Amino acid sequence: MKTSELKSALLGGQFDERLTYIYGAEALEKQKARYAAAVTEFEALYGADRDAALYSVAGRSELSGNHTDHNFGCVVAASIDLDIIAVAAPNADRVIRVKSEGFPEDAVSLDHFTAPDPDRFGRSDALIAGMAAGFLKEGYAVGGFDAYTTSNVLKGSGISSSAAFEDMIGNILSHIYNNGSVDNVEIAKLAQYAENEFFGKPCGLMDQMACAVGGIIAIDFADPKNPVIEKVDFDLTAAGYNLCIVNTGGNHADLTDDYASVPAEMKSIAAAMGKKVLRETDEAEVIAAIPTLREKLGDRAILRALHFFAENRRVALQKDALNRGNVQAFFENVIASGRSSFCYLQNVYTTKNVAEQGLSLALCLAERLLTDKTAAWRVHGGGFAGTVQAFVPSAFVEDFRAAMDAAFGEGRCMVLRIRPVGAVKI
Repeated sequence: MKTSELKSALLGGQFDERLTYIYGAEALEKQKARYAAAVTEFEALYGADRDAALYSVAGRSELSGNHTDHNFGCVVAASIDLDIIAVAAPNADRVIRVKSEGFPEDAVSLDHFTAPDPDRFGRSDALIAGMAAGFLKEGYAVGGFDAYTTSNVLKGSGISSSAAFEDMIGNILSHIYNNGSVDNVEIAKLAQYAENEFFGKPCGLMDQMACAVGGIIAIDFADPKNPVIEKVDFDLTAAGYNLCIVNTGGNHADLTDDYASVPAEMKSIAAAMGKKVLRETDEAEVIAAIPTLREKLGDRAILRALHFFAENRRVALQKDALNRGNVQAFFENVIASGRSSFCYLQNVYTTKNVAEQGLSLALCLAERLLTDKTAAWRVHGGGFAGTVQAFVPSAFVEDFRAAMDAAFGEGRCMVLRIRPVGAVKI
């Protein structure tokens, strides 16, 4: 569809049903205006009346399973109504150009940037190159395109801006050059490949999978090449709760080593037991080996391993609780997960800067505000900086938001909706 036709269709209501399904009726007009503005920006950058399409990829919230996926554990995650959207059109020059709002344009030649380059680790153009290389590796078609993106999946907010971006590149390549045939599970796997190999970050697969697949999903990564994905039928809003994410404003820029240390230390325990990852080890044997492991690997690695074992059990309990509609049991395990993350996983603040403990403060405030209510709170996402998560009774959510915004700044508490789809072409 020509870009001029896209705007007319948007404002004329042709996409209303689709957008309402994704974002909810209360957000329809805002989203129509947002997409129309993105089309206008695309035209200014890449020309009017191009044959283009609209795309969306959700951010994600990890509901259960903190730092388990990279050791082939289990998680429960959900797509949320913060997303990255794109207007994209194919080009003939085998260059992928992506202009993201607020950032310089990335231009990646599909004939030159074809292998990992350590000098480009940590850069967005490396993610684009990695997605293209991953598509080719798996036998899919690739080609050039021009895209304008805008996102409210805030960088460093613990809702997976990088995973959503990777999935978006895969989403566009799938629809423009593969007739939409690359399913979202495969896109997520290729996104992990791009982040691991081209971006230089040893992440797990949970973020990419949750952003791409959509809804509430339970994922078992025992076989990471073929993860078991189960839809969880639970409506948080209908149960009378809001999912709140509090962005404490911490800086993620210098935390790559902190993030990398978590899977590395867990895997070091597994290696000492003759295995690749903790999921393949026996917990009782690890505990029996603690004297040797302490001497060889130190206490923190053992604590992180013990967190993994307990957290994996909690995921099963939380999935079951959601499937049964037992909110109280789910919340009890959310709080237990948060305590384990703080005490044993130790990802609530970085030892590089102990004076900055925004997550610790937010968790303390959440506990004070919510202890006498049926509610829950914990560290959110990778940790060390960024965000905490809280499940707040809808009747109390404005009070909670006001208290958190007073402490961390206006707009820091985001009240979210779990959306039903992940990576889509609108």
